[in-house]
Amino acid sequence: MTLYGGIDLHSNNVMVSLIDDVDQLVSEKRLPNNLDTIQAHLHPFKDDLSALVVESTYNWYWLIDGLQDDGFDVRLANTVAIKQYEGIKHTNDASDARYLAQLLRLGILPEGHIYPREQRAVRDLLRRRLLLVRQRVSQHLSLQSLIARHSGVRLPSLKIKQLTLESLNEYLFQSAALTSARIFLKQIHCTNKAIEELEGSVGQQCLTTREYQLLNTITGVGPIIGQSILLETGSIDRFQNVGNYTSYARCVPSERLSNNKVKGRGNRKNGNRYLALAFMEAAHYATIWDPTIKRYYQRKLTKVHKMVAKKTIANKLARAVYHMLRNNETFDVNRAFQ
Repeated sequence: MTLYGGIDLHSNNVMVSLIDDVDQLVSEKRLPNNLDTIQAHLHPFKDDLSALVVESTYNWYWLIDGLQDDGFDVRLANTVAIKQYEGIKHTNDASDARYLAQLLRLGILPEGHIYPREQRAVRDLLRRRLLLVRQRVSQHLSLQSLIARHSGVRLPSLKIKQLTLESLNEYLFQSAALTSARIFLKQIHCTNKAIEELEGSVGQQCLTTREYQLLNTITGVGPIIGQSILLETGSIDRFQNVGNYTSYARCVPSERLSNNKVKGRGNRKNGNRYLALAFMEAAHYATIWDPTIKRYYQRKLTKVHKMVAKKTIANKLARAVYHMLRNNETFDVNRAFQ
């Protein structure tokens, strides 16, 4: 008898359901998030288990790693791609776990990618950096807007970066506004220190790989952005074509068209937000340092908003990266921005 297992994972417990090859329930039990307890429960069924499916949640690392080390065949369910049967009137954790096992038994389980454990910590560290960079931009814009509201002077980005606590007195005279500006500036300085510390901790995880050397041929892509793109991409063989990759990087529109009219939008959050941030950062620096990309960007600015133009650059860079990694080619700016 072949068994199939589904595990509905939560923050403090799991629901484990096992079914046989004729869809009959063999075992079902709620267990605490303790690896030894879960393994002890599963061991009597180990020889008959075809595989186990774990729901992809924020805390799956420990469970999948532990079960794999114990010799279980473990799959990660892509929860975004799973559509529950709408005819079900009542669902709970047990029905969710059984449903995962049923999808596995039928061979129609949408699987997520189990990222190699030895690279996860560095990838998560770079993700934290990307979020801090985003927070720094928000703090920067808030300070810029505050000064513009109270003084009528819109300082350029370079001037904002050069501000000190003392120089704020040149633009702000009200005590409350000055206090707010000083808080923003202190936040920016603290964020800068945190980003520098993270970048120093990343080390040279990918710098010696052939893939990184290819990405380094793109103007504006340095060690940090290059490693972020590589670690978020993983194996390029995961993506069947360039469209799948650019969609994963959130570089394609999500419009639903009918008769050339927009009738709605799909899920714009599908994909990897961190890969999208990395490509936007790469696009920002590429428009500054590469003359060809800069000219293309300036032409786009005459037709669309600057953020749409930057997203266009990010899309072209994502397409180029896909072909570079797939075909082992260096970056050709004329091909990418012809």
